[in-house]
Amino acid sequence: MLNRLKAVLTEVFQLRDQNAGVVPPDDVSLASAALMVEVIACDYEDRPQEREILLAIVQRSFGLNAADAVQLLQQAEKAHQRSTDYFRFTSRLNEICTPREKVALIENLWHIAFADGELHHYEEHVIRRIADLIHVSHMDFIAAKLRAETPR
Repeated sequence: MLNRLKAVLTEVFQLRDQNAGVVPPDDVSLASAALMVEVIACDYEDRPQEREILLAIVQRSFGLNAADAVQLLQQAEKAHQRSTDYFRFTSRLNEICTPREKVALIENLWHIAFADGELHHYEEHVIRRIADLIHVSHMDFIAAKLRAETPR
């Protein structure tokens, strides 16, 4: 009975996709990508500009080619759909990431939010919540927003 319960709980809480022959992404890349997917999903509008920026950020941030980035995003979307809160993602980031990496994630979230040319208040709320959960200071939160808001 305990073994069956353990197996069920392992399946329910597992972040990684179990595709045969595919090396799953590390926890940080999957957790980060799932949070990026949340920023896109939170305003209930799926815009192509946001998807393009998301793909580019995932490729650049994790050193992936286009095919691997698409695969990571598919896994992140599945993890996002199964999640009920941010804790499963942010707790892992808190264990592994440096403060600089956390600020970089927040800046990436801002880039995604600004990709469509407008910042929805839900996007700002989600990014603020994630910043709080990964212990990014308000000063770093605002600095990351200003860097992302300024056109390159």
